[in-house]
Amino acid sequence: MKAVRCSHLFRMSGRLVQVFLTTVSPLPALAVNPDEMLSHPAMESRARTLSGELRCMVCQNQSIDDSNAELARDLRLLVRDRLKNGESDEQVLNYIVSRYGEFVLLKPRFSVRTMTLWGSPLVLILAGGISLLVFSRRSARRPTGTCLNSEEERKLQKLLNPPLL
Repeated sequence: MKAVRCSHLFRMSGRLVQVFLTTVSPLPALAVNPDEMLSHPAMESRARTLSGELRCMVCQNQSIDDSNAELARDLRLLVRDRLKNGESDEQVLNYIVSRYGEFVLLKPRFSVRTMTLWGSPLVLILAGGISLLVFSRRSARRPTGTCLNSEEERKLQKLLNPPLL
């Protein structure tokens, strides 16, 4: 009886460890080194916010805050230097976008050039809804039954109900 309880407790503790690791593992490991950090907490917070909005040009699916690439480090230092020089967040972003293009932003700004990027999901949803509506109406108009003449009906009955031996 005690062996059953021990194995049950062992399984439960294993599951708890599994749940803990599953919830903790997706958290990003920030790549900001201590020597990059600003001494003023508010400035560092601004720098972290800005670097979370900028794409690493090497990794392309991470922010520069999460990337260990050299270019990401250079961009983090550039952001901090521009903040130390008294620039606003918008000025820092505009400077980096002017050097690297709109692609450097993880969330692109809405403009004439990005209108298709922002509008395409809505257009695709509308097109899908309209096509579903059209196809459902077409299938509703089709006759459901088939018209068989008497000869075909007799052959069908013969196939479905074979004579008993």
